[in-house]
Order: sequence, then structure tokens, then C-alpha cells
Amino acid sequence: MNVTTISKFRKNAKNYFDQVIEDQDTLLITRNDGQTVVLIPLDTFNSYTETDYLLSNPVNAKRLRKSIEDAKAGKVAVHELIEV
Repeated sequence: MNVTTISKFRKNAKNYFDQVIEDQDTLLITRNDGQTVVLIPLDTFNSYTETDYLLSNPVNAKRLRKSIEDAKAGKVAVHELIEV
């Protein structure tokens, strides 16, 4: 995670955008009033949004967490892909 001021960001916006996209990392931009804005790649934002949506339903969240626990415990099944 990188941090910069709004003044530095304004002077080098293109470079900061390129860096965020290339590194797939977060940039915190601190404004003069002390508030901070977060700049993230769109793919990261979409991933957060999808995760939030999937976990918003308690039943689905429980099912997903159980699946993750099973996978970590090695309780998985291997299947061949079927071409359609």
C-alpha cells in the first residue's frame, strides 16, 4: 500500500494511475483537510463488490466458509472437465 498527498497526486496523476494498475496495489491519497481517499484497480474493486454480495446472504456465507474449511482440510474431489 502506497501513500501520497493530494498535491503530489495532482502533479503526477498519470504515474500514480500507472503504478496502481501495474502493481495491482492500493494508493492512499491524503487531502489537505486530513481526509484520505483510496485509489484501487477496477478489478480489485469488482472483486470486493462480488465478495460483499456473496457474503451478504447468511446462508450463502455459511456455505462458502464451510467449503473453504473443507478445501483447507483436503476434503476435495477431483473431476475431469467435460467438453460441451
